[in-house]
Amino acid sequence: MKKYIFILTLILTSSFGFSQTASGNKVSSKEVAPVWPGCEESSQKSNCFNQMLAKHIQQNFKFPKGYSSEDKGTRVIVSFVVDKTGKTKILETTGGRELLQKEAERNILAIPKMKPGHLNGKARAIKYKVPFTF
Repeated sequence: MKKYIFILTLILTSSFGFSQTASGNKVSSKEVAPVWPGCEESSQKSNCFNQMLAKHIQQNFKFPKGYSSEDKGTRVIVSFVVDKTGKTKILETTGGRELLQKEAERNILAIPKMKPGHLNGKARAIKYKVPFTF
């Protein structure tokens, strides 16, 4: 099981499918992405966010009850938003069986509240997509 979690971590850290978008546009220099707790002082806030998210997913990952060998390698993609208050909200989950989707959603919803992203000083929701491979 540790081997699978290690492999998942490698996959997530090497090929994170983050798409930081706001209204379909990539985060521009005028937009500031959400800041993960503990990354406030980092000069590379985006890199810190990615590292902390990978760590969070690894530490909180659980194979759901009912997971079978047929589920091995199944990819689930969770689209979520860090809203104007800094909380995560699921927008869409695709791929895999419902029990795998629920586990991926549980993991994302366990993300701690952050300093929200903003544009021109106003809080703004920022969208992300994260792949999970079971």
